[in-house]
Amino acid sequence: MTADLRIDRARLDDRDEPVALLIDDGLIQAVIEPGDTAPPRARSTFDAAGRCVLPGFVDVHTHACFAGSRLDEWQRKLAGVPYLQLLEEGGGIMATVRATRAADEDRLAATLLVRLERMLRHGSTTIEVKSGYGLETATELKMLRAIRQAGETFPGTVVPTACIGHAIDPDVEVDEFVRRTIEQTLPAISEEFPGIALDAYCEHGAWSPEHCIALFEAGAEAGHPIRVHADQFNALGMIEAAIERGFASVDHLEATDANGLRTLARSDTFGVMLPASGFHLDDRYGDGRAFVDAGGNLALGSNFNPGSAPCYSMPFVIQLAVRKLGLEIDEAIAAATASGARLLGLHDRGRIEPGLRADLVVLDTDDRRALAFEFGGNPVIRTLAGGRWVEPPQ
Repeated sequence: MTADLRIDRARLDDRDEPVALLIDDGLIQAVIEPGDTAPPRARSTFDAAGRCVLPGFVDVHTHACFAGSRLDEWQRKLAGVPYLQLLEEGGGIMATVRATRAADEDRLAATLLVRLERMLRHGSTTIEVKSGYGLETATELKMLRAIRQAGETFPGTVVPTACIGHAIDPDVEVDEFVRRTIEQTLPAISEEFPGIALDAYCEHGAWSPEHCIALFEAGAEAGHPIRVHADQFNALGMIEAAIERGFASVDHLEATDANGLRTLARSDTFGVMLPASGFHLDDRYGDGRAFVDAGGNLALGSNFNPGSAPCYSMPFVIQLAVRKLGLEIDEAIAAATASGARLLGLHDRGRIEPGLRADLVVLDTDDRRALAFEFGGNPVIRTLAGGRWVEPPQ
């Protein structure tokens, strides 16, 4: 048998000696230990030269599908303009909503694909992308179609999420907006995207716990897995609701106290931490150390979005997780790879083992600790997605 690709002298984990990886038909076929005198033939070979090879990063939380820019707003915020004033003047999330409503599906798909490819160059081979900048049925469907369209040509994997509870449209009375979302938007999503995960943002000024639960109960009845943004600024009780109802994840957790983290850690629900938000907004971070020590299932995401986390780079997220969440290096890597794959229900990736999908990154270092130690650049020199190199090389 001749395989598609052999990667020679690849350093995995903390092994003393580099190994070879045999890739065929998009899968890792074998990990060849040193001393094999007759390594299998391959149509092409790549000499990693002792560099670290990791699973491709799994970014479990992004809002990468949107139109418009909020750079002017950010500059005004730096100059001291209060956020509430920006909102009153039409800024914040509603600025993105208006731009996204005005963009057509092809434009949304094209701009999303550019962002996905930049994330891929930083090693993210599996990327979750949420809707949520529509706040009405037609635009939410348009966003999900654009996400699907971009995913069809993206070399990696795109996992869509219907974040139809992202915010409250200020031009619609709150109860009427929630009712319309549940009675109109949700059935339309269920019909065209059956089984897609649902998401909502539980926070003061966004969706209340009561409104979230009403949406999620209707969504669960229609067969949708549930994720929830919660405890970013205020802990409003969604952790208990998530555990009771078997949600897939609770994302953010900056405001979760020690008892809340222990409670979540004792459940099967994942905790997702998003340290790029704290870096960009207010220097607030979830206590990853306490959550992991309590036995929690922790995944990391970039939270890439136009306002609170304009971050393409999962390596930077790992670097923040070690510094700000209290994780050890290998814990942070696992939370950005294997744990994220489990959360998304993709059990064919996130680890380097025979039979798994060949999503791999080659780092420009022979010591994986440098991935977390160094910052400010892109440590990924090559990315393999589904057994094929991302070209051109980084």
